Parts: sequence; structure tokens; C-alpha cells
Amino acid sequence: MKPGIHPAYQPVVFRDKAADCAFLTRSTATAEKTVVWEDGHTYPVIDVEISSASHPFYTGTARVLDTAGRVERFERRYGRRPGAR
Repeated sequence: MKPGIHPAYQPVVFRDKAADCAFLTRSTATAEKTVVWEDGHTYPVIDVEISSASHPFYTGTARVLDTAGRVERFERRYGRRPGAR
């Protein structure tokens, strides 16, 4: 690899807010927030809305993930009309 053209590859914590779990891995992603991990070291933390811990494919459960009121906004715009099935 050419030196100086690739982003830094470093340990990063990804935290799933929906499942309340976190995992440490390596990534080129960067973050302003940090967290102290179980090993006592401080790592950058990236909050994600969904991961394998909360995704219906991996968990086998169906959940509605509505972080910004999207379902309600859709229902207001295109809600069921009278007489519709």
C-alpha cells in the first residue's frame, strides 16, 4: 500500500441504541465522542440505530424502528381513506 493515502485503521466502539449493546472492532470511521471500554482504554464511539443485535433478520423478531416520527408523518399524508381496505 502507498503510505499517506489511506485513512487510519483503528479500534472503534459501535453502540446500538435500540438493543443497548456495544462491540469493539476496527474501522476507518472516526467520531468525536469517546467511551471507556471494558479493558480500561478509551475508544471513539459511533452510535448506530440498528446492528446484528437488533436487526429482525438476526433476532427473529419484528420491530418497528421509528426514530423521527416517520410512520406518523406517513399516516398523516397517506392515511387510510374511508372505504379503503
